[in-house]
Amino acid sequence: MRVLLALGGNAMTAPDGSATPAAQIEAVGVAMRAAARLVAAGHELVITHGNGPQVGNILVKNELAAHVVPPVPLDWCGAQTQGTLGFTILDALDDALADAGVPRPVAALVTRTLVDRDDPNFASPSKPIGRYLPLEQAQTLIDHGQVWQDRGEKGWRRVVASPEPLEVLDVGPMRVLLDAGHVVVAAGGGGIPVVREPDGHLRGVEAVIDKDLTAALLAGTLGADVLVIATDIDHATLDFGTGTQRDLGRVSLAELQRYAADGQFASGSMGPKVDAAMRFVAGGGPRSVITSLSHITDAVEGGFGTVIEAD
Repeated sequence: MRVLLALGGNAMTAPDGSATPAAQIEAVGVAMRAAARLVAAGHELVITHGNGPQVGNILVKNELAAHVVPPVPLDWCGAQTQGTLGFTILDALDDALADAGVPRPVAALVTRTLVDRDDPNFASPSKPIGRYLPLEQAQTLIDHGQVWQDRGEKGWRRVVASPEPLEVLDVGPMRVLLDAGHVVVAAGGGGIPVVREPDGHLRGVEAVIDKDLTAALLAGTLGADVLVIATDIDHATLDFGTGTQRDLGRVSLAELQRYAADGQFASGSMGPKVDAAMRFVAGGGPRSVITSLSHITDAVEGGFGTVIEAD
């Protein structure tokens, strides 16, 4: 099967959230050993990944150096982290595939994702990113054109647009690589956000695209047989944090849509993953699965996790 594996930020950092280079290399190594098991089972694999902690590190550097050099814009942050994480994933996956006895060429693509230049999120940026700062420190960045909001006692925090992904622009090279037998790493962090100007030219923009929504879009475009959204729990749950909490196993698209409409999935955690899983199936994809990284092979073969299928 052709599998689109979407790795969350927890797969790129230590269990305590540490994003030191050593911690990232170790975490990526664990994730790639799981990915290699999918390849060893005979599946064709495309990997997407989060980049939140890595972009966060760049933003701290921006804050500390803003009085000396202009801040690195978010589209550049996305490109830089795609390159760094892509290189780290390539090394780890090469080793894991060799250890599994299934050496396979691996390629990472710096990937752009098209968004609408008139997306309403640009007019009302609301996605918080980075650290809280006192106003006197945030002011330098505000003077560079960034939007910051007063969050009370915690201080000021930057907010940016999070537009809808419309198209992953670099699908052509992905298809060539897949047809040549490569494992492909692409669309890290949801892709580098770009808009198309009236004259047809592309331009990078200051925005953050939800990585799981891009994963669902890419899975549909590439004709994936299954979208696996890997997280740090085995299943999505209903009635989370209550005495009636229960794991959600195999579920129809219509049933999951009802649960989502009832507010079962928090917008800051499981909500986007459930949304992405539903979008893939609603768009004609055969099956989505939400599960932990350690169970992704079982998930692909249909026997584990929260499995979403068409009605």
